[in-house]
Amino acid sequence: MPLIETEEAARRLARAIASDLSLYNEEKIVQGIQNDDLFTVLAEEIEEGRALYKSRVSPDLYAKNFYDRAIVDILVKSKGHVKSKIW
Repeated sequence: MPLIETEEAARRLARAIASDLSLYNEEKIVQGIQNDDLFTVLAEEIEEGRALYKSRVSPDLYAKNFYDRAIVDILVKSKGHVKSKIW
């Protein structure tokens, strides 16, 4: 499969991977936010997603951190309603 070469497609892939993480790990995400250890609790899943993303996009696009932004947007921002000492 050829590498993704456009920013739009790279962003879309990053968001799709982050959405899958959110869908399949909802309980862990909520607990991670409540306990302020989200990135520790989901470290394995996030790194697995990062490896998939890196394997599918060009090195130039990987360096633009679209995956990290998608993780924050989808896993953290969308859970702003969860009670936490973080906010």
